[in-house]
Amino acid sequence: MSEKKRFWVAPEPFSSELVTAAVEAGADAVAVPAGQTEAVHALGRVQTLADDGDLQWGRDVQRLRIANRADEERLDPRRFTVIENADWTIIPLENLIARAPGRLIQTVRHAQEAEIALQVMERGADGVLLVTDDAGAIRRTAAVVEQANAETVALTPVRIVEVRPVTLSDRCCIDTACLLPPGEGLLVGNAAGAQFLVHNENVPSPYADARPFRVNAGAVHAYLRLPRDRTAYLCELKAGDEVLAVDPEGRCRVAAVGRNKIERRPMLLVRAEAEDGRAVALVLQNAETVRLTTPAGEPASVTRLQTGDTVLAAFGAAKGRHFGQAIDESIQEH
Repeated sequence: MSEKKRFWVAPEPFSSELVTAAVEAGADAVAVPAGQTEAVHALGRVQTLADDGDLQWGRDVQRLRIANRADEERLDPRRFTVIENADWTIIPLENLIARAPGRLIQTVRHAQEAEIALQVMERGADGVLLVTDDAGAIRRTAAVVEQANAETVALTPVRIVEVRPVTLSDRCCIDTACLLPPGEGLLVGNAAGAQFLVHNENVPSPYADARPFRVNAGAVHAYLRLPRDRTAYLCELKAGDEVLAVDPEGRCRVAAVGRNKIERRPMLLVRAEAEDGRAVALVLQNAETVRLTTPAGEPASVTRLQTGDTVLAAFGAAKGRHFGQAIDESIQEH
């Protein structure tokens, strides 16, 4: 998957209220007049775009006003390009997408324009710059960008073929900085191309209080699915990293890691197979509170799994991984 779509905001006129709304909406940058970067940083940690900002016009970002086809020839694909149309039309953006894979940021005035810009030609702009004096428009456009960045994964029912103890091992509890609803979890597996949907601990239990921010994800060596088709080893995760939270329908959202708690515990090897023979496996803690996810979205405790039980898994292409990025190479993982 390509890089995430960027959300930039140009508050016009400049005001602390609009900057605050942009920060709260998760804007990646705020375009402001020269001399205002310090004022913006006093309101929140966000990049500024200005002649003297964190991102600077001319140095980092090109401003390209398009009135005719000749203007399109001035595109510099080495920099971000903010496209300003003489009249609102999506044609210049289509032409630029077709000509070059530059880093294109389309100027928009409201959420409806942003939605069109982010979808055009099945690729869309690489982001939008919202010019507005309306805090409500900032929130609505932020929702459009969030939706454009949303991922889905195909989940497959798999049948348990083996559950057996393994020796004491180090496991990772991934505590997220947000609450996880019932049914949501993380995709984790022994192989990069095959992962179980491990359910979160938002489940009442007579043995432990619910932990609606926690996924007891598996042993330290396991692969975890990250946003934009990347992976990481569980032991690599640290506070502030982004992980992909997935529900039983395959809908995804990005969650921040608050803590990675690694402890030595008794473990189980769980193996399963899909109808077409594809296999998935994971080493998980041997505890009642550790659960996989059934096709109905219900938690299934690993201590009660039986051969033939059905849970959910995700399969990817049989590709290698280099620092989490998929690469085309022959690889076998058992």
